[in-house]
Amino acid sequence: MDTIQIHTKSKNYPVFVGEGTLQDIGPFLTHHFPKLTKLFIITDETVAGLHLEKLLTVLEPFKTTVFTAPKGEKAKTFEVYYNALSTALENRLDRKSIVLALGGGAVGDLSGFVAASFMRGIPFIQIPTTILAHDSAVGGKVAINHPLGKNMIGAFYQPEAVFYDLELLKTLPIQEIRSGFAEVIKHALINDAYFYQWLSSNIDDLNSLKLEELSKSLTKGIRIKNEFVSQDERETGVRAFLNFGHTLGHAIEAEMGYGNFTHGESIMIGMVFALKLSIEYRGLSFPLPEFIQWVEGLGYQTKIPDHLSLEKLVTKMKQDKKSIGETIHFVFLEEIGKPVLQEVNDADILERLKSF
Repeated sequence: MDTIQIHTKSKNYPVFVGEGTLQDIGPFLTHHFPKLTKLFIITDETVAGLHLEKLLTVLEPFKTTVFTAPKGEKAKTFEVYYNALSTALENRLDRKSIVLALGGGAVGDLSGFVAASFMRGIPFIQIPTTILAHDSAVGGKVAINHPLGKNMIGAFYQPEAVFYDLELLKTLPIQEIRSGFAEVIKHALINDAYFYQWLSSNIDDLNSLKLEELSKSLTKGIRIKNEFVSQDERETGVRAFLNFGHTLGHAIEAEMGYGNFTHGESIMIGMVFALKLSIEYRGLSFPLPEFIQWVEGLGYQTKIPDHLSLEKLVTKMKQDKKSIGETIHFVFLEEIGKPVLQEVNDADILERLKSF
C-alpha cells in the first residue's frame, strides 16, 4: 500500500492507495475519532449495488446511516443535495458524526459539500470507486452543479483521509476507465514530460490495464495534484493549471446535458483544443497528430459533437470559474510540464472552434 501525504494550509491528510485499503477504515476511525457518534454514508445507485455491503461489513461496530443518490452527475443537483441534508437531520447526525463518500467524482463532490455545510462543517472521508476520483477526491474542491454551470455552487473543504482501494476499480466499465484516465493524461501534460512519455509509450489499451500500470498512474497523478494543491489550496494561482482542457470540456459537458457525456471524455476534447491553441498562441512544440492518434486508439473522441452550437459553447466558457469579467481564460502549455494562463477573446475562440 502507498501512503501519500497531502499538505494544504487548512489541513494535512493521508491518501491510502492499494488493494484492500477498505479494511483500514475502521481502525482509522477508532484511532482518530474516539468520540465518533454516527457515520453517514453517501453513495449512488450503481455503487451501492456493487460495493456498499463490503463497506458496511467493515463498519459493523459503528452506527451507520446510508443515503443513496442517483448515479453520475444527476447526484449533483440542488434537490439531491437538499435530500441528503434532510436525511442527515432526520437521523440526528451531530458535529461528532462523519460523512463517508463511497463512489466516484460526483458522489465525492456531493458528499463533501454536504459535510461542509451540515452544521457549518463536519468531517468527511473519501472512498473513491473510480479512476476519475483519483483527481476529484484529493484537494478539497466540493460542489454541486447549476444548469448555468458545472461546479458553480460549492466550497473548498478538505477530507480527513482518502482510502483508495484498487479492488473497487475492477468493476468499472470501459467508459468510466476512459473518463478517469483522461485526468491522468492531463496531470502528465501539465507537470511531467517523463511521465507523459511513459504513458504514451506503455498505455495502448485501456481494456487491459495491468494493476501495476494503474497503481503507478494513479499514485503519480495524486502526487502531481498535491504539488499544485499544496502551493495554492483555494485556486488563486497555480492550482488553476489543473483545469487544463476544462474550459471547453466543461462547456461541452454542460451543453450535452450532465451525465450524457462523461467528464473525462469531454475534458479530452478540451485538451486537444487547448493543445492546438497552445501551438498557435504559445509556440508549443508538440506532435499533436500523434497525440490524437494515440488517444483515439484508447477510445477517446477528439472532436466536438456535431449538434452542439459553437456560440453556446463560447457563452458557457464565459461562465467558467477562471473567467474574469466574462473574459475567457485558457490554460495553455508552453512546453509539457509548463502551463500558463492566458486571456483569449470571444471572436478568436469562435473562429478557432469553427476550424477545430
